[in-house]
Amino acid sequence: MSWGSDKWYGFPRAPLEPAFVPRDDVAALERAIDGGTAAVILELVQGLGGAVALVVGDVAGADLKATVLMAQLRSAGRAYALEGHPPAVVVSRANDFHLALRSDRLATLAHALVWRGVGFAVALFATTALGGLVIEVVGVSTGLPFGEYRYLDSLGAQLLGVPVVVALAWTMMAYPAYVVSEVIGGGALRRSVVGGWALASWDLFLDPQMVQAGHWEWSTTGPALAGIPVTNYAAWFAVATVMMLVLRALSQPEPAVADDRVPLALYVWTWASSVMAHAVFFDLPVSAALGGIGMGVVVLALPRARR
Repeated sequence: MSWGSDKWYGFPRAPLEPAFVPRDDVAALERAIDGGTAAVILELVQGLGGAVALVVGDVAGADLKATVLMAQLRSAGRAYALEGHPPAVVVSRANDFHLALRSDRLATLAHALVWRGVGFAVALFATTALGGLVIEVVGVSTGLPFGEYRYLDSLGAQLLGVPVVVALAWTMMAYPAYVVSEVIGGGALRRSVVGGWALASWDLFLDPQMVQAGHWEWSTTGPALAGIPVTNYAAWFAVATVMMLVLRALSQPEPAVADDRVPLALYVWTWASSVMAHAVFFDLPVSAALGGIGMGVVVLALPRARR
């Protein structure tokens, strides 16, 4: 939902019914949120012209595609509000951006392009989206390196048995993981290992949630965490670390100044909201604890590294 010129407007195809609330009636908006019309406030932005834009989304119980979409809309809504546009213009541009997402453009790529240049953005896409697609195709075809699994038909268009949105999700989360590793610092190998862990630990949330929702299923037996084979998590960490090494090898040195607040906030938000969602909404307490610890050690290292 986004703030219009005189109403709170919900995006079409929202998982819950939109609430139409007068813009000056904040109490009514709060009642709508408390009543289940919207579950998560993603962004509250004080615009340059004094206007406040509020982007609200609910992805509880929705699929991976909805989660990717809301992350991109959050970044776009914030950017438009900070440009100082009136609320009605923010809504209009956000709706246009929503439609443009069908071309599979990612907000993470846009941030990488602006702050790290064309070469880095191309390397990011090639390493994570294309590389992720290749390793997923190998995975569903051979069972290596993750284990025996298959995707069902609920995540949209597939290429060689892998939903396209899955490859884009690698990029969506790999970039914040990369930025986190740059903030924590160290040599190239240490940063790549940190980035690999930052990305792989996200799967402690993602896999149990997607299996519960019926988007993919496992046939591998053996040791498991939260119902997911341990081999999957180990392979994620190895593949993610290699991705970070390759990305650093292909890209130019880090810029002297980069505004990384958005990817850092996305990483922290993903951690905090996933803990809450798994513990409260999804009834997945084990993955809430495992993911909370896995991503949490990275999140807790950030304040100390930024001093």
